Amino acid sequence: MEANSVSIWPRMEPFLLGALQVAPSSKISLHYLRKMAAYVRTRDGCFPVLGWPMWRHIACGKLQLPEDLAWLYFETFDILIGHSPEERLEWAECLSQCSSKSELDQQRNKLSVDTLQFLLFLYIQQLNRVSLRTSLIGEEWPSLHRTRSPSPSDREAKTSSQNKNWDDQAHLSFVHSHLAEILELLVEPGQLSQSGQLLRDCQISLEAVRSLGLLLEGSICRGKAVQPVHRLLTKSLLQTQAGYSSLSRSFPLNKLLCCLQQNLTLNPFGITACLHSGKKLAWAQQVEGAMKRAKIARNTHMAPAGSKMVLMSQVFRQTLAKTSDRLTGANIKIHRCSDAFIYLLSPLRSVSLDKCRDSTVILGPVQTSVHIHGCHNVRVVCVAGRIAVGASSHCTIHALTPTRPLLLPGNTDITLGPFHTFYPSLEDHMASVGLAVVPNAWDRPLLLGTEGLINTSSNPDPSCYRLLPLAEFHALVVPFQMEGDTCEVPGGLPPPYQAAVEEKQKRIQSWQKTVTDARLNKEQKRQFQELVEVKFHKWLLETGNRRELDSLIPATVATLQDSNGPAPEMARVNDTNYVRNGRTVGASPMAC
Repeated sequence: MEANSVSIWPRMEPFLLGALQVAPSSKISLHYLRKMAAYVRTRDGCFPVLGWPMWRHIACGKLQLPEDLAWLYFETFDILIGHSPEERLEWAECLSQCSSKSELDQQRNKLSVDTLQFLLFLYIQQLNRVSLRTSLIGEEWPSLHRTRSPSPSDREAKTSSQNKNWDDQAHLSFVHSHLAEILELLVEPGQLSQSGQLLRDCQISLEAVRSLGLLLEGSICRGKAVQPVHRLLTKSLLQTQAGYSSLSRSFPLNKLLCCLQQNLTLNPFGITACLHSGKKLAWAQQVEGAMKRAKIARNTHMAPAGSKMVLMSQVFRQTLAKTSDRLTGANIKIHRCSDAFIYLLSPLRSVSLDKCRDSTVILGPVQTSVHIHGCHNVRVVCVAGRIAVGASSHCTIHALTPTRPLLLPGNTDITLGPFHTFYPSLEDHMASVGLAVVPNAWDRPLLLGTEGLINTSSNPDPSCYRLLPLAEFHALVVPFQMEGDTCEVPGGLPPPYQAAVEEKQKRIQSWQKTVTDARLNKEQKRQFQELVEVKFHKWLLETGNRRELDSLIPATVATLQDSNGPAPEMARVNDTNYVRNGRTVGASPMAC
């Protein structure tokens, strides 16, 4: 078998989940990362693992980064790397017991990360650096490995990706163009000259190449098991080409660089392949004719963990509901959907909403991040490891999250509210991805601008975001039957919002008592009922809630299960109360 049968590609998750969707600080450019790479090799407590205290010292003392920004990078990397759900829940329990900043610092001081992988993580923040040539001509200059004109499928993938975090071709271009600098960060200080230049016969150790597995993986031939890059480089097919010596357990830098570049290819599990050959995801509840332009594809039947994805594009005036093992652990992209109501009630890996309008999205617990970009008038309800919102307007996010919501540049009129719903299996799903009810930082956003963090305490920007006013808060009910034991909002509502709900309930009870005390006769009751229904239906039409209710009544049985799965459970439209925009509606509108 020829060596060229080996394929190596950029992993999706470091770019998708690790690269912040904003131009990086100049203090983590290659110049400073070179200095950091040399520094950590010569200081105790920095190598091979880097603890939070030493990273804070480097970031705040050497690089002059604000502590909150230093923690943001450290925390984002910690979310990205693998921790078991049990470890996540244990960490959440420890944080929930902290009552002061000093106690919080003591807990954070226990965290550490792989030093070389963290350096690579900081380097790939350059993915979203604004390029002057790109802004002038609209496209990157051609590179050696991309001299051909883009095919229709390439153009479709780029159009659907919209941002570099999802664009597997941007990942490939980035790695290919910057591979020499990436490898340079893995070189030991002894391999550098006094001026900091690489020595001619520079070597990279096997342990350092093992860290490269954060960014690269591959397989010996198509259809074979996916392996970390260091395993491929030490096997007979690539060992000679990469120059690996089993005696010194190292690679010559130049040979390793050439070997990787020659075998680097597009991720076979990326968005391009998913759009080209992914399977269509079946939805049991959909209106005839409404899905003609919608595109829904998945690669979950063949992708390894970490590369599973479901792509949903151009869902228009449609209610979609799904809970399925095919969604579990998948990265979800919802693109250009409008006037849609989407329920994805499974434990998910990540979710991205891109250029959606006038839609509501209710999610099962999201292990890593929910990213909302370029959206308008979208409501998102989720439990997630992190929330990030950028270039969006008039959006409302109801969240339960252990990290501070990240508000990126370009937002206007963002509303943050507490998580306010549940479905029967929610708490089981939360446990399966390691998300707890505390700590919950939904109301303490972190504003990240083009020049770094924005201090909201001294310079608040009311046009950027607000906390949901109590008068506008209403609970939300998921209108489907499912199995499970969760019967209330996990962790409950914050006391002020709980009090607001109870006050509204008192007003409803007072209204009902007023109607009862009026002692209307039969004809008066009929007239009064008609009057209330007219007002109620007028409200439904004015708010747009009528369309969502109608879409919950399919021509046949409505189900959340796969179309070829077990017997469905019906969404009982006729005898179940629903909540739309927080107001309860059902068979008896007088209750409103």
